[in-house]
Amino acid sequence: MELFSTVGVLYLREKDFAEELKTELIRKSIHMLIALVPLLASLLGAAITLALLAAGVLFYSFAEYQRKHGRSIPLITRITNAAARQTDREGMILGPITLGIGAMVSLLLYPAPASIIAIYSLAFGDSISSIAGKLFGRSPFPYLQGKTLEGSLACFILVFYITFRMVGTPLPSLVIAGVATILEAVPIKDLDNIILPMGSGFAASLLFL
Repeated sequence: MELFSTVGVLYLREKDFAEELKTELIRKSIHMLIALVPLLASLLGAAITLALLAAGVLFYSFAEYQRKHGRSIPLITRITNAAARQTDREGMILGPITLGIGAMVSLLLYPAPASIIAIYSLAFGDSISSIAGKLFGRSPFPYLQGKTLEGSLACFILVFYITFRMVGTPLPSLVIAGVATILEAVPIKDLDNIILPMGSGFAASLLFL
């Protein structure tokens, strides 16, 4: 009987993990779409891109308000529910709002290549940290609410690679990757979508301008 009980517990844990991983992959797939912002800015101009981001933030805020009051917006509410972590579903899901604001701030504050580095750090560094931490995280940092060494290391490597490929200088790339990794690890939930690109963009603007 004890054996069946143990097997049942393990099965439930594996099922919960699979659901959490599926949610995280959906969430971060959406998150990485913000990497299209530099391309849009180059094609349409910064002003139009900022206007599109602002409109997206406002529309999502309206849709989220409707969701919280039991009303659905076709497609948007369904995607939001699919991408929401279990702990977030009862409250306002702010991730897409802070994501849009983070990209807007990057465009407003920093010229290229600093703005591009800031947005790519947000799109890819933050995403790979969460996914790697979920899949391989075995060494959690104390007091950082689930952040892991493995996730932070993945963030550092990817941001370094992106920055180095863009600018070709290793030492500044290491500094920017370090800044992005530290800010991503700060346990402030969705607000890291704002401080991560601000910090990495600031470091890039100091080092490359």
